[in-house]
Amino acid sequence: MYPVSPQAYDRALTLFSPDGRLFQVEYAKEAVNNGAPVVGMAFKNGVLLGGYRRINNKLVVPESVKKIFMIEPHISVGTSGWVADARRLIEYAQRNVQNYKMTYNEIPTVEYVCREVSNIFQAYTQYGGTRPFGTALLFAGIDDNEMKLFETDPSGSMIQYNAAAIGAGRDKILEHLNKHYKKDMTLENAIKLTEKVLSISEEDKYNEKNIEISYATIDNPKFVYKS
Repeated sequence: MYPVSPQAYDRALTLFSPDGRLFQVEYAKEAVNNGAPVVGMAFKNGVLLGGYRRINNKLVVPESVKKIFMIEPHISVGTSGWVADARRLIEYAQRNVQNYKMTYNEIPTVEYVCREVSNIFQAYTQYGGTRPFGTALLFAGIDDNEMKLFETDPSGSMIQYNAAAIGAGRDKILEHLNKHYKKDMTLENAIKLTEKVLSISEEDKYNEKNIEISYATIDNPKFVYKS
């Protein structure tokens, strides 16, 4: 028997349901699942992020819709879900990196930056009067000649991947990646695979002009952005 009304678990962020669920966090993840997709993958000598920009109005300037942002020249992040929430977390990450550089006189790792943001995600699942962030982020970069790709989501979890996806069509994208992704692929093949899985996600609404790509290599760890 429920100790309180079942609806209370639906409304309250800080109450676990009897089966161990936080419904508001699950709703925040659904906001991510409704967002335009972003894909990340490590390839033979680098790492890549690819995002799809949904342009639903011909009056919109396409370049104003961004899916991939620079945190530091060697760290890039892709977002899916509520754009405003993502922007707030990205600005936090950018300030955090600058503070780290001023304090320690060195550049932070991709893992450090993602962990700091995941801590903010997690904190917003604990306190009343707040709501979880309705976005997920993919952080990519090169650390010590190694390709790094991390995902963090509204729950505050943080996982490292060789290839990952967030946003709409995630299950379809991951199914295709499991079949066709190879860690030793070239940059050209990684871009082709990224374009393919994004087209699978968007289906009949797909427009190749709306793809945004960011990549870095061991030889040139500063991200190159193209769209």
